[in-house]
Amino acid sequence: MARARFLYHRSWTRPRIAVAVAAAAAMAVGGLVTAGTASAGPAPAPHKAKSAQQTGPAVGASEVPAHAVTGYWQNFDNGAKTQKLSDVPDDYDIIAVAFADATGSPGEVGFTLDPATGYSSEDDFKADIKSLHEAGKSVVVSVGGEKGAVSVSDDASADAFSSSIVKLMDDYGFDGVDIDLENGLNATYMTKALDAVHSKKSDVVVTMAPQTIDMQSTDTDYFKTALNIKDYLTVVNMQYYNSGSMNGCDGKTYAQGGVDFLTGLACIQLEGGLDESQVGIGTPASSSAAGSGYVEPKVVNDALDCLAKGTNCGDYKPEKKYPGIRGAMTWSTNWDASDGNSWSSTVGPHVDGLG
Repeated sequence: MARARFLYHRSWTRPRIAVAVAAAAAMAVGGLVTAGTASAGPAPAPHKAKSAQQTGPAVGASEVPAHAVTGYWQNFDNGAKTQKLSDVPDDYDIIAVAFADATGSPGEVGFTLDPATGYSSEDDFKADIKSLHEAGKSVVVSVGGEKGAVSVSDDASADAFSSSIVKLMDDYGFDGVDIDLENGLNATYMTKALDAVHSKKSDVVVTMAPQTIDMQSTDTDYFKTALNIKDYLTVVNMQYYNSGSMNGCDGKTYAQGGVDFLTGLACIQLEGGLDESQVGIGTPASSSAAGSGYVEPKVVNDALDCLAKGTNCGDYKPEKKYPGIRGAMTWSTNWDASDGNSWSSTVGPHVDGLG
């Protein structure tokens, strides 16, 4: 994700706002995509009601609800409330474990459980992943963060990335991978790497958390990658924070922190080729979780209503409705817990009610 959350990861403090604002100012309106969508993406899974009686493992993309809430779980202590996976509220449908780390071998990633999370062993961690599966949740491993040093830029590193992701899925029971690379992404080789993962794990859950500047045009590597893997991409939860002002799909510039910023920028993805089910809205769980761009959870709900139903819009009103929009994401479940889980308890039921 970006870095509201990442801004606070361990000792990370460098803001990215000035860069984003400058880039947005330089973005030509003519470069925005406002044409109709391309061929339909994967059909969303039928909405799955949450129930204490639900039994059996829920593993893979086919088990993700049609409308889903994603939360990042911190594998480190940065001042937010530390928690185990078993502490994550039931309102979350996809839990992204942040983060897998570069190993030193180009493209390869590994995962080391931080004792600060409260786990006494990896077996306990794996048992919690299994329990989340049994509760109908998906758990993915996130790669990147503001300081993430993973680079996939040639055939060898693409192979190393895919092999290491598959190994983590086998070792821990992860359902897939989240791509949160904020320091560069090569569409050609990231596509190759993710295709290789998909070839071995056909039901892999693939999520992405680009920054706003990474999705302003279909010409960016992030957008190209999303379109390249559209046949199996689960959701793009763009980070609508730590951004500064950006262009909307109507050619107007919107400042972060309001409903128009969320709806006007989501429209670029919705009209740029992604399926409705592949678009989610990512916001900080509290004002402490981001350097800028925090909005009250109700604003997230309003934006979802505007996009899905054409209601509760701000000044920007989409020309059509997108009832299949996937849902919302937050950085992080830990910051949410620090704020009494107010984000998930507000946004979670609303997302469930979309379908």
